[in-house]
Amino acid sequence: MAAEIVNPRSDSSTDQGSSEEPFDPAFALHRGGKMAVRATVPIRDRDDLSLAYTPGVAKVCTAIAENPDLVHDYTWKSQVVAVVTDGTAVLGLGDIGPEASLPVMEGKAILFKQFGGVDAVPIALATTDTDEIIETVVRLAPSFGGVNLEDISAPRCFEIERRLQEALDIPVFHDDQHGTAVVTLAALRNAAKLTGRTLGELRGVISGAGAAGVAIAKFLLEAGLGDVAVADRKGIVSRDRQDLTDVKRELAEITNKAGLTGSLETALAGADVFIGVSGGTVPEPAVASMAPGAFVFAMANPNPEVHPDIAHKYASVVATGRSDYPNQINNVLAFPGIFAGALQVRASRITEGMKIAAANALADVVGDQLAADYVIPSPFDERVAPAVTAAVAAAARAEGVARR
Repeated sequence: MAAEIVNPRSDSSTDQGSSEEPFDPAFALHRGGKMAVRATVPIRDRDDLSLAYTPGVAKVCTAIAENPDLVHDYTWKSQVVAVVTDGTAVLGLGDIGPEASLPVMEGKAILFKQFGGVDAVPIALATTDTDEIIETVVRLAPSFGGVNLEDISAPRCFEIERRLQEALDIPVFHDDQHGTAVVTLAALRNAAKLTGRTLGELRGVISGAGAAGVAIAKFLLEAGLGDVAVADRKGIVSRDRQDLTDVKRELAEITNKAGLTGSLETALAGADVFIGVSGGTVPEPAVASMAPGAFVFAMANPNPEVHPDIAHKYASVVATGRSDYPNQINNVLAFPGIFAGALQVRASRITEGMKIAAANALADVVGDQLAADYVIPSPFDERVAPAVTAAVAAAARAEGVARR
């Protein structure tokens, strides 16, 4: 049987809490929430009840107490992910708090199910304290096979993920960082292939040194990008700056081999790749100063840093974060399959190799259809999740983090 939430409204003329307000389909869809808990076994009579609950359940509990690994076989643990947030960096809305973040976390959970066949539970925490978040997630971890950190502001998100990875033996994955990086690499690989270049020949510029910008920079360099400079609100992240956080100081050590200083616009002169994860607007002359055949991935929502109409004047490949333009860099292409693959083999963590495998598999889905307006597949391409899942599972086994 199912514990389903039914929309109590029979009148769809208004749906924002006031009869004077016009109908809004977003409010109508979200009324009552977007999720429900459904039983996977029937409870039709006394025999069913005695097996699903007492006394039958006691046998299973005793077996797990004697052999804790059995929890993966006789509970939902290996099939479910906790989607954890503190509500401090929700979409483009910023710090709106845990309650207001729940519609997004519910959305994330149903994307896990729809695109990866993975069950997920939204957990919004009433704290922004780093230690309290870590302690809470560690205490919750026995119920879950993985943890997806979501919409936690930088720089705390880096420490939270690192410490949870160290404390737990299940995958911990901050999607704002790594999901974005995986899909970006996949699109960039195909853009380079389309134009007859390798990653090593490209110099990139990233606008934004938050969670996504830092992760993308590190990941692209790991994958073989020639060079990348990252710019924050004060300009290019470089070793000579005295105002850098610990995270940005570490970033300065591995990026910007060209030794550029100054503004984002300065860095763009002659650059092969622009990646925007910051918002704001890049002036058209700066885009025009990029190298011939450049790539512009302007991923801010709803307003890309470079409007596609302007980008197409100068770039050979243009991508955004929006669904109404070709080449959408959408995290849903990555995280469902990554977790599905990790859970399938009971991986203890998600490695760099597993993420690179996911990016390669995603890029390969495009195949012979590769074109300037098709360097990344659609989230609704049914080949995506199975390809990513299989690649991640194989990489986990190859890297020694799989436990089955």
